[in-house]
Amino acid sequence: MKQMHSPWRSKYIESFKSEKTEDKTFISHAINSCEDVENLVVARREFCIVIMNRYPYNNGHLLIAPLREVADISELKPEEFLCINNTLLVGIKIIKKVFTPHGYNVGVNIGEAAGAGVPQHLHYHIVPRWRGDSNFMPVLSDIKVISQSLEETANLLTSEFKKYSS
Repeated sequence: MKQMHSPWRSKYIESFKSEKTEDKTFISHAINSCEDVENLVVARREFCIVIMNRYPYNNGHLLIAPLREVADISELKPEEFLCINNTLLVGIKIIKKVFTPHGYNVGVNIGEAAGAGVPQHLHYHIVPRWRGDSNFMPVLSDIKVISQSLEETANLLTSEFKKYSS
């Protein structure tokens, strides 16, 4: 089995320690804030929130989290689970329309051992993927090339999410 090492990801994971506000995660902070643009919030639903990943694997990387801070998927109420999964479907449709990727990574890491950067607040990832989107830059230069600013991407996605009912 081949292994790929990504030591730059430790910077990402460590960044969550500095992104806590008054013992809240950046997700809880965004949920309780009215500053959607600054917090990269692209949609709010009855039981969940959609946020751009500030440290994306690829352009359009979204996080979908319940409004309640829960650590495990088994703690979700049925209506939260349904809302999150419906929002996940809408998010994929929007990413498909806006970015036309060749595929997606969709997933959730539950617990630190599973790679959760914010283990106390469950969140799903949607990562658009394109053939050939991995290259030598991260390996040789510790740089990931993202082709569009987070703000520009957030504006596009916010506009598209508004077209779908909550």
